[in-house]
Amino acid sequence: MQEWLRIFPELDWIEDEELRGKVAGVWDASCRRGGWTIDAVASIPFTLLISAGGVSLVDHTRLVTSLSREIGRTMKEVGGYSINDDYLIAGALLHDVGKLLEYRREGREFEVSRSGKMLRHPLSGMGMAVLGDIPEDICHIIAVHSREGEKSYRSPEAVILHHADFIAFETIKSIAAAP
Repeated sequence: MQEWLRIFPELDWIEDEELRGKVAGVWDASCRRGGWTIDAVASIPFTLLISAGGVSLVDHTRLVTSLSREIGRTMKEVGGYSINDDYLIAGALLHDVGKLLEYRREGREFEVSRSGKMLRHPLSGMGMAVLGDIPEDICHIIAVHSREGEKSYRSPEAVILHHADFIAFETIKSIAAAP
């Protein structure tokens, strides 16, 4: 748990101590299943789709988690809406954990793994979360955060995470493409 807190200090934003431990456990199990070490996670790019200027999976996850938290906070404070903070933060921290199965390193390059060709990261990440005894509402957030969720119901927390993820992705894509 402490090693994951070093990488993701946002784990401390989860008030439920048991849930916090389960979230770290899913990262740990996904590392093992994907053949990564905890230290190698920081080198994994957040996407293979664009040249993202060195933005790592860890950086992206932290950014999306921070954006999600602020959006959730604003929805509650200004709009008076009910948002489950622990579920939102846990979902944000785990939304791309499936990339540990979707990607593999070949020499100095990263590429889509055999597993990634069969299942994209929202589905493999949800599977790892289910195996890690993560609550169903959080598994839902992971599963529908990307295009796989386009025709599915999205909870309020899933909507927030979905848009925070795309704000981060599209902004980084725009920066990378700037003339």
